[in-house]
Order: sequence, then structure tokens, then C-alpha cells
Amino acid sequence: MIDLHYWPTPNGHKITLFLEEAAQAGAGLEYSIKPVDIGAGDQFKPEFLTISPNNRMPAIVDHAPADGGAGISPAPISVFESGAILQYLAEKTGLFAPRALRERIAVNEWLFWQVGGYGPMLGQNHHFNRYAPEKVPYAIDRYQRETERLYGVLDRRLAGREYIAADTLTIADFACYPWTREHEWHHVDLARYPNVQRWHDELSARPAFQRTYEIGKVYRADKTMTDEMRRNLFGTPASTP
Repeated sequence: MIDLHYWPTPNGHKITLFLEEAAQAGAGLEYSIKPVDIGAGDQFKPEFLTISPNNRMPAIVDHAPADGGAGISPAPISVFESGAILQYLAEKTGLFAPRALRERIAVNEWLFWQVGGYGPMLGQNHHFNRYAPEKVPYAIDRYQRETERLYGVLDRRLAGREYIAADTLTIADFACYPWTREHEWHHVDLARYPNVQRWHDELSARPAFQRTYEIGKVYRADKTMTDEMRRNLFGTPASTP
């Protein structure tokens, strides 16, 4: 059993995409969602910080790790950071990460591209366009330009390719898709990036991808942004006195 500490954000969706696609492939992992309401400050609870010291979700706890022999019950393994979780699950199941050296390198390149740039830059775009208490034209322009640049990088990569990093679906696709899905939030017209649009639309039609977002609806509620939510999302330190 895997405990998935989750909230329906792009980073949270990465992990449910993996788990639902694994189930579709017939090699599913039993998992239980442990909601982490980031607006309510659940990410700062001491019990969550023991598995995710950066006070960010997602995180997992695997109660049946693969490092125990016959008759041995190894201690659970916890993993935080979405990219590390995707790599862990791929290694555990043998799915969505090619074994061949060159293909594996490509998958890791694009996974790290997402966690190091595509996600953070689009996240800053979201923040300054939607959540910042005051408009900062320099920041809005800076992150909009970088967003457009990164979409261009992805569009060129997907020219003549069905998937980002290999001939089959990989963890690189799981990492990038949830951020691309929110293109309207960061004022991107996918028609300007036809390769990204084709990839996005084809993945959106997959049953496992659709199930992922149905799962998210269970936890997603439209709430007015309060001062407390703003502090929890954007201003509270990792540990408090």
C-alpha cells in the first residue's frame, strides 16, 4: 500500500497520473490518498513535515518497498518531491521509464527540465497573474516571456514525436502535462504551439488522465482567497515557533 499525500495541483496530479496509468496497464499499485489541504495549512503539520521537510506536497509513503527479502518486513520508505516520486515509482514498477541508456537519459533530461524550469516559471506566472496582492508589471512581463519561451522549447521537442522523451508514454509526460493543462491560467494560446496542442489533446483523451482529474474534483473546492489561505500558500515558513 502506498499513502499518497496529495492535493489537486499540477504537482499532485503528476503522481495520480502515474498511478492511474499503471492501473490501466494492469500493473497498478494499491494506494490511498491522504489529503493535504494546502490552503488550510496542512503542509505545516509536524506529522507531514516528517515525510516532506520542505512542507510541500506531494509525498508518498510506501509500506511495501522492494528492499526486503523473504520473511522480512522492511520499514516503510517515504519520498518527497514530485520528480523523485515519479522516478521511485518507475523503478518500483518497471513502467514509464525505459531501461535503455540513451532513452533513460532523455527521460531524465525532460523530467529535470520540468521540475527545474517549466513548473517553477509557470508557477510564478500563475502567482503574479492571479494571486499577487498587487500587479507588478515587471514580474508579469518577465514570467510571461519565460513561459512563452518554454512552450516554444516543448513545441520544438514534440515536432514529429508522439511523446516527449521516448516512443512510449513516460514520466516526462506525466511531469509536463499537468502544467500544460493550465495554459489558460498563464495566458497561453495552445494554437500557437501546434505540437504541444496535439500532444496535450491526445493525452487528455486517455481514460487514465481523465480519471486523474475526476479524482481531483473530489478535493477541489472553489474558495474565496482569505488572508489565512494567502499566508499558508505564499508566506508561512517551513517551521514556526
